[in-house]
Amino acid sequence: MIDIILGLIVLVIVTAALIYIRKQKKSGAACIGCSSGSSCGKKQCNCHTEEK
Repeated sequence: MIDIILGLIVLVIVTAALIYIRKQKKSGAACIGCSSGSSCGKKQCNCHTEEK
């Protein structure tokens, strides 16, 4: 019974994450979760590259 409940909780979390990503992409977000606050530009995101 506990396995079923834990499985449902994981399913709800994954579904919520997928819905969030889909909504962000539809709204035109270039980098979802970008630490630059989307100030890096819409065409190319450099938020995951190291600064040299």
